[in-house]
Amino acid sequence: MFKTRDEALKFIFYVSNKLPSKDKVDSVVCAQFTVLRCLVKRQGDNLRIGAQNMHFLDEGAFTGEISAPMLKAIDVSYVIIGHSERRAMFNETDETINKKLHQAFEYELTPILCVGESLEERESGRTEEVLSKQLEINLQGFFEDQVKELVIAYEPIWAIGTGRTATSEVANETCGFIRRKVAEMFGQDAADALRIQYGGSVKLSNIEELMSMPEIDGALIGGASLNPEDFVKLVEAAVK
Repeated sequence: MFKTRDEALKFIFYVSNKLPSKDKVDSVVCAQFTVLRCLVKRQGDNLRIGAQNMHFLDEGAFTGEISAPMLKAIDVSYVIIGHSERRAMFNETDETINKKLHQAFEYELTPILCVGESLEERESGRTEEVLSKQLEINLQGFFEDQVKELVIAYEPIWAIGTGRTATSEVANETCGFIRRKVAEMFGQDAADALRIQYGGSVKLSNIEELMSMPEIDGALIGGASLNPEDFVKLVEAAVK
């Protein structure tokens, strides 16, 4: 929940012509609903705009909600589904997230599915159990070709906004587990094709090391990406 319309415009005017080619890296800004249209109109060839959330129905008496058709109508390309803050603060369940994922594919929006464990779950050795359950429910009813188009973001809840970052080895190991789990569910081709990001206190000082890991395909970055100059540097680091 950052940036007024004027602040968002200042951001996109700075980054639009400075980002590396989309042939080298996919750059996406997922913004709040109030600024999506003005960002889409100014996104440039090497940037795409996504939403931070959406409802799982086309329309209805759901005050304050935004639907997939509304996002599609303004040419939004991506949508974050199941972010840990949505799960923790707004009581989103794995079953609800599954419905949202199906809705995203119905309207040709690329979903960024977030999964991750709490500190208590990590310390009790339940990380793989928690991630397995999330993936099994979140991806229920999908086909191999759909999974190939999916983006999964591993974001350990204990590393979001806390300054604590999973070591590159831990992040890589866990992303590798996610890929193996997807292979078990949908086949190795699907697991190889999908993109797995790491998110959790990613910043300029650690992004190159994290991106060098073989199982990590990208980063889901929060606070460290709000400064436009830093955003460009983070994307450039991902290219390296």
